Amino acid sequence: MRALASALRSPLLPFWLVIALLPIGRSSELGTFLCLLGTILLFVRQPRALSDHTGARVLLWIMGAYIVAALVSSIDSVAPGKSWSTVASLLRYVPLGLYACFAIRWESRLHALYYAVAAVIALWVVDAWVQALTGWSLGGHAQAERVSGIFGAEHLKLGPVLAVLAPFALWAARERWGVWGLIGAFLIMLGPVLLAGSRAAWISYAVVAVAFAWHEARSPRRFLIICMAGLLAALAAGGIAWKTSERFQARMDRTLVALKGSDQAVDEALTGRLAIWRTSVRMFEAHPVNGVGVRAYRYAYPQFAPANDHFVVSDEACGAGEGACHAHQWVLEVLTETGVLGLLLWLSALGLAIATYVRAGAQARRHAFVPTVALLAMLFPLNTHLAFYSSWWGLLFAWLLGLWCAALFVFAGAPRGKVHG
Repeated sequence: MRALASALRSPLLPFWLVIALLPIGRSSELGTFLCLLGTILLFVRQPRALSDHTGARVLLWIMGAYIVAALVSSIDSVAPGKSWSTVASLLRYVPLGLYACFAIRWESRLHALYYAVAAVIALWVVDAWVQALTGWSLGGHAQAERVSGIFGAEHLKLGPVLAVLAPFALWAARERWGVWGLIGAFLIMLGPVLLAGSRAAWISYAVVAVAFAWHEARSPRRFLIICMAGLLAALAAGGIAWKTSERFQARMDRTLVALKGSDQAVDEALTGRLAIWRTSVRMFEAHPVNGVGVRAYRYAYPQFAPANDHFVVSDEACGAGEGACHAHQWVLEVLTETGVLGLLLWLSALGLAIATYVRAGAQARRHAFVPTVALLAMLFPLNTHLAFYSSWWGLLFAWLLGLWCAALFVFAGAPRGKVHG
């Protein structure tokens, strides 16, 4: 609670609000707007502030690749209005990330933010458990198949967000209560992640678990032992959920349909993802250079999908006659919407990020461990994904990226005197 109070009284508040308000529609944009104002004030006071912050300059290069990929795709977009408006909206991520770099200049502030985000995650987890046991939460009544928690039954994002932001809660529990706190936090969050019914979230949470296991083990032998123990715990939790939760049982039954081996069975188990991916490949083949245009996927989809495609003839996805909203896999999303040029820009940004991480040193990597694991879980390619150029998932991605660039270059200790931010 002391760390949360510290975050609320410090320049961290606008940046923290993005996560705190994430479940409440577009209200998280309040934090983005406040970060914009803070960044403007910073450069009014210190016009040359970028010259002495390596993390901020790295952020600009990475965000530049992300935005330029969208910009190039908009030139001949299938839906030019949608693409150009998306490019304009992406610009707000730049001051958001810069604010993080300059507001979080000290290790004490970084840790205060980690604890404050962990407090938000704890609230979501408690709310999800209440919904699992009673059917109700702050977000309303649960869906028949999934626990939706504070995000509500119409916005099934609890699983993916909880899995990606889990490193904050796990780190806080480890710092506060040691290894047993880490184990307890992992098990407590495992229930809502499983019951949320998102198989992408299950994979993301597994990535987080493996990363923390390696961090704790410090040797291959201990790592294997920890992984085996974690796997047994996950299997036990899954078995209990299968026997006691109709929601989880329904999701598992649907997943196990894939064992029948046919394309139709696999597609059914993947909730139509196989059909989407095949259509995405055809879309890319027709627009290989710069794609169909950022966020124009749904408008191009009917041109490349079979006539009886489920997402075209029903209104289950974006609406009848439009088709699937996005490619549900970030590499395919980049290829179909921004083409080879976009993918090259993404890969160059990824290469810069890896090089920066390696050169930063061991102490800097320890500071940035939490957002590094979160981004790894978010970008893990062997998974399905939400749309990285959407206003919601894209905002979370930009928030984590800004925090990562800030964390790599914080100063040890606490600020002395006034720190601009």
